[in-house]
Amino acid sequence: MRRWPAEAGITGQIEPFAGIDPQLAAVLVVGALTLLLGAYALLRFQRPMGARFKEVLADRDEIAVLMHPNPDPDAMAAAIGVSCLANQVGTAATIAYAGQIRHQENRAFRTVLDLDFERIDHVSQLDSADVVLVDHNVPRGFAGAGGVLPFAVVDHHPGDGAGEEFTDVRTDYGSCSSIVAGYFRDIGAKPVPPDQHASEIDADYTIPSTVSTGLLYGILADTKHLTSGCAAADFEASAYLSPGVDEDILDRIANPQVSAEVLEIKARAIAGRQIRGSFAVSDVGQLSNVDAIPQAADELIQLEGVTAVVVCGEREGTVYLSGRSRDDRVHMGRTLEAALNGVENASAGGHARMGGGQIRRPEALPNGGEDAGGVQDQRGITRTDLVDRLFKSMAGDI
Repeated sequence: MRRWPAEAGITGQIEPFAGIDPQLAAVLVVGALTLLLGAYALLRFQRPMGARFKEVLADRDEIAVLMHPNPDPDAMAAAIGVSCLANQVGTAATIAYAGQIRHQENRAFRTVLDLDFERIDHVSQLDSADVVLVDHNVPRGFAGAGGVLPFAVVDHHPGDGAGEEFTDVRTDYGSCSSIVAGYFRDIGAKPVPPDQHASEIDADYTIPSTVSTGLLYGILADTKHLTSGCAAADFEASAYLSPGVDEDILDRIANPQVSAEVLEIKARAIAGRQIRGSFAVSDVGQLSNVDAIPQAADELIQLEGVTAVVVCGEREGTVYLSGRSRDDRVHMGRTLEAALNGVENASAGGHARMGGGQIRRPEALPNGGEDAGGVQDQRGITRTDLVDRLFKSMAGDI
């Protein structure tokens, strides 16, 4: 039988392959499949984080977005951003927190944007088993927190926490809000100007003006108006959000009324400061509004010649500390951790530029827990000793 040239060519290619050892053929097939799967995985995980996060959210019927205790504007903004994205992919979302929203800036943020948050004391109060952590990566601040296994974590703080299905921790970013804004940009969402409605925008996904405004303020709050600890991504996120920002709302959040006590605490911190070299520590004593402590620290760090400060004060038996640093030698989070290392019922942490801590006293010592140096905890550390440890820690001596 005569073969046409094309037929002969095909047969000539098939016949040698048919003669290959079956085991070798199997190895070749498995190798090819492995390469294909590897290429698919590579393409999948090279996709923008926003696209991946959107898909993870869409797989859930509902989620609980959990902020850290006593949430600040960055935590609240990130939470409403995640909730907004979830709603647009058909997933119901609630936002929860433990602790309190006390600082006048934080209260103004919540009030002006008319935000609906759930305060919880126990893990059973979370509306969904599918939890997304924002602006922190380890659940804390409520009973049963250790048993929460978040399915997603979005944060810019250092830590070992991770989500079961999605983890995005970018410690080089100045704010968590910048990360969330990036998710919207990754999926092509457009900010809605304050004088328009979302229906007027030609896009599959949008960012409501209130969310854009909140995210921008979250960035500004955590980077001291883009002057400290920020990355290029924070500037890029701010520019991306700007078309949707409501300037009137932004001004109302940024300039809330300040209580007389906060002003008094700031004055006490400045007047009572102790200086060693370029470091300052101020003990403001008893107070009822602990949010005045970080505000006082913000004031002290502005003093000429001062590069690192810690302010401490006491409310209801707990000593609170807040530190600020613009000194490359002083990582404030580690400074406070070192200063409180070994002190019973004490905890501390934070960034290079800012940190916080507290010493809880379960019960008072004789004579009200006070001696000539001040208030003691169960291990007997006086406020005088505490101040000395803070100075030594800033100097790197402990």
